[in-house]
Amino acid sequence: MATKTTSVASAKSLAAHATRLAGGGRRGRFSLRLLVPYVFVLPFLLLFVGFFFAPFFYALSQSVYKVQRSGLGFGPPTVVWAGADNYLKALHDPQFWDGIRRVILFGSVQIPIMMAIALTLALLMDSAVIRFRRFFRLAFFLPYAVPGVVATIMWGFFYSPSLSPIVQLFNTLNLTPPDFFGPNTVLASIGNIATWEFTGYNMIIFFSALQGIPQELYEAGRIDGLSELGIALRLKLPLIRPALVLGILFSLIGTLQLFNEPQILSRLSGAITSTYTPNIFAYNIAFVQTNYYYGGALAVILGALTFVFSYGFLRLTRRQAGV
Repeated sequence: MATKTTSVASAKSLAAHATRLAGGGRRGRFSLRLLVPYVFVLPFLLLFVGFFFAPFFYALSQSVYKVQRSGLGFGPPTVVWAGADNYLKALHDPQFWDGIRRVILFGSVQIPIMMAIALTLALLMDSAVIRFRRFFRLAFFLPYAVPGVVATIMWGFFYSPSLSPIVQLFNTLNLTPPDFFGPNTVLASIGNIATWEFTGYNMIIFFSALQGIPQELYEAGRIDGLSELGIALRLKLPLIRPALVLGILFSLIGTLQLFNEPQILSRLSGAITSTYTPNIFAYNIAFVQTNYYYGGALAVILGALTFVFSYGFLRLTRRQAGV
């Protein structure tokens, strides 16, 4: 009887131990499943930190210094602590704020036009009216595959008074050709290039969102008497609102970072100065005038303004959506 009792106790002990081992194994597998997403995200995080946060904090660390020359300015330059002097100088620099106002004007006109065109093309691609949709999707997206520098050089040819076929067409019709490089028109010329470059990119974002909408919703709308225009306005647009917000957000960030197009066209237009946009201004301060410390302060302010505009836009859209 004692032997039987001992055997039963041993069996219970072994069962309890096995249960603990099984529980520990399940917890281990659960912990591994939690770590798997972070392992896949880790390469992106490393690159993001290396190419965004590290340069930003380096610029921040350099922006609190300045170069000072002793005596009458003939002595060797020395780097001294400046504190907030560079930031105060930037905040009171009219050339810097002129560039800020210029890109805000640029974005307030160019972004709505580009979004309207991209959304219209996406809705057409999603409708059953258009044939050869794959060809047109590729054709609309192709300009985005062209590097921005190449696109600007190409459009510089179209804008050139002596080489432009557009100018030649105006001359053939005995009309006064527009001055694409004039002080009052060059910003619109840059906006045309940016619209041509990025409309297809935003169209793909909107079209992908439209493809994710169940077709049953459209059928229900038709049963309720909605026309194709009504379906687009009352069903499609509200359902792809997150994609619209994403496209506008990317466009807003790109506007504040405007650099390539005006920098290249500055070789063709005297209206584009070294202070035309904030990025061009910071570039010339840092690498042309070699004032890296003031350029670092300008870069930090631009980064902060980009964050403020982006965060403010997201908060506004979420508030309107009731989130």
